[in-house]
Amino acid sequence: MKCPYCDAENQSRVISTTHDLQGGIRRRRECKACERRFSTYEKVLRATPLLIKSNGEREAFDREKLIRGIQISCAKRAIPAADINELVDRIETHLQNMGRDEVSSRVVGDMVIEGLKGLDPIAYIRYAIVYLGLDDLASVRDMLNTLLAEQNSDTPAANVSSDASAGPNEQTPDAAQEHSPEAAPTAD
Repeated sequence: MKCPYCDAENQSRVISTTHDLQGGIRRRRECKACERRFSTYEKVLRATPLLIKSNGEREAFDREKLIRGIQISCAKRAIPAADINELVDRIETHLQNMGRDEVSSRVVGDMVIEGLKGLDPIAYIRYAIVYLGLDDLASVRDMLNTLLAEQNSDTPAANVSSDASAGPNEQTPDAAQEHSPEAAPTAD
């Protein structure tokens, strides 16, 4: 252990140790050379599979890259950083528990989509537009209609069918779901 203040090696002593819920250990240390205190955090590293991207390339799972991507979707939204970290923790744990060497990156994207849907509908829409490749207003509208129908079905007064309200040239939320890439997740 190297002191972050004076760079003395192996000159620190542990003052206190605490365990957290994610299996990590926080240690409060004091340097014997300069007598300054600092904290270290220890966490067991579990193997995370390589991600197979849509173009066939393999890429190591990058937790920080995933957090940055989710934060972009959540920009200017009242979403606590702890919620984003919890979502990324769930995704990382799921990948590790799969016990595979390689996994489609689509698994990660689908989990982010589902996680954001529960966190914030606007962040979900922002992420989905890029992730699902929605490149025209009609496909964005269809996704919004599907999301609104799901939200309305969660309320007691929403037992009325939304199909009757769709105009002759509009897709119903069910029809939009059938044609979206989200409806047919890749099984890897």
